[in-house]
Order: sequence, then C-alpha cells, then structure tokens
Amino acid sequence: MHKAGFVNIIGCPNVGKSTLLNALVGQKLSIITSKAQTTRHRIMGIVSENDYQIIFSDTPGILKPNYKLHEKMMRFVADAMEDADIFLLITDIFEDIALEESYIQKLQKVTQPVLLLINKMDLADEPKLHAKVAEWTAKLPNAEIVPISALLNVNVSMVMKRILDLLPEHAPFYDKEQLTDKPERFFVSEIIREKILMNYQKEIPYSTEVVVESFKEDEKIIRIEAVIYVERDSQKGIIIGHKGEAIKKVGTQARTDAETFFGKHIHLELFVKVDKDWRTNENRLKRFGYQ
Repeated sequence: MHKAGFVNIIGCPNVGKSTLLNALVGQKLSIITSKAQTTRHRIMGIVSENDYQIIFSDTPGILKPNYKLHEKMMRFVADAMEDADIFLLITDIFEDIALEESYIQKLQKVTQPVLLLINKMDLADEPKLHAKVAEWTAKLPNAEIVPISALLNVNVSMVMKRILDLLPEHAPFYDKEQLTDKPERFFVSEIIREKILMNYQKEIPYSTEVVVESFKEDEKIIRIEAVIYVERDSQKGIIIGHKGEAIKKVGTQARTDAETFFGKHIHLELFVKVDKDWRTNENRLKRFGYQ
C-alpha cells in the first residue's frame, strides 16, 4: 500500500507557516522573516519514503488586497483551498480569530481532514493555551487541534504522524527524488528577497521583486546575475546605499546562504532597475511569475 496526497498550509501572516513547512520537509525551502507578506508564492515541499509521498504546500498569508500583487497572492491561497487532501490551518496564541472568518466558513464545510495547529505554544502559559483551544474548538468543531512550536520543533513529529494516518492511498505524484516544484532560479531570487526584507525598512522590501537573469552552473561554481526591481528612482538609491554598501551587504548575505543551499561556491552579481508601479501592472506581474 502506498499513500500520497497534498497537505496545504494556510493561515494569516506571521503565524509560522513557512517555519512549519521547513520543519516538516527538513530543509529550508521557504524564506522566513518577521515581516508580513514574506511568502508571495505557493511553494511545494515534497517528502518521499518507500511507502508514502507528502506534497506540502506553503501559501502567502491571508490578507485584504491593496495591490494587484496581493490579488495574485490570494489566488495562490484560493488554489490551495481547492486541491488539498489535508488542510493545515496555522494560527498562533496571539491571533484574533476574527481575522480568519471567511476562511473559517470555508473550512467548516470541507470534507477533508483539518488539522488546526496553534503555533508558538512556548510563548503561552497553560491557562492562555487552554483558552485558545476552547475558542477554536467552538469555531471549528470539525478540526483536530494540536498546539505546536514550529520554531522549537515541539509536537511537529506528532503532526507528521497524524498526516501519515490521514493520507489517502495513491501512487506518487512526483519522482521520489524531487524535493520541490520550483526551479533553482526561484530559490536564488527568494534568498535575495529575504535579505532585502531583513536589511531594509518601511515600504522598500514590499516594492521590490527579484529576477534571476542568468544561472550558469559549472562543476565547482555557480555564476548568477540577478536584478532587483523597484518602483521608484528614490528606492533604487536606497537599495544601493552610500557607495554601494547596502547592496553589497545584501549580496554577501545572499551568496553565503546560496552556497549553503546549493553546496557550491557562488559568484553573485546584483543589479537594480526601476519598473514603475509593477505591483499594479498585470503584464509585469505575469512576467514575475504571478499568474
């Protein structure tokens, strides 16, 4: 008997969806920062053994769209609501349940199993955790509630066991050696974008998109050229920084992480270009992979 299925992770921004995906897959596939909207795409992480294959799917945090970019991001979430064999609804001990209302209504009606994971349990005392469990039990009585700490790996193995119990019988959907549905260039662009989120403040990280223009791999080194797109000339100056120091810092940090990810030396060149109002331009968004 072989089991296989799609386990889709949904929830609001900053509740730990990407941290959980990385913990379940055992590899850093999704970038993680403390800023909202860190995840913009739907990212699949594939875990395969002889008798099962789990296709985990990380999604952008649920939000009310302010830009066409946000609408595209929410379309990834909508897709994840349609093709799941198992739902992982991630919340945390701080989240106001009202933020999830429209998706709660959808999850109340699904026939697939729902595991409701209350993350960051390590930051709550026992009465607060019990109160949060009671709140969610009233909201989603069809869900199985599991308190976890994705960051500290608490109860993650329990979640994995329940997923395996609930996974349907099916042949593998992907080659057993495949770890993700995304190409190598995607992960380079995400690594760079993570460093932008970490190093710049206010609107700058949200106004940027990263495109890998060249990815040439030799036996010992990978040579990469990437463009950081911004919406304003003033933003270009901020990204570059005084005497190029800011973009040099981003490049150094990204290269270090990319070398860890690929296990090879990396030569990384970064360029900055202005693409005015790309977040509201349908054609530009398609070019950047937001279908």
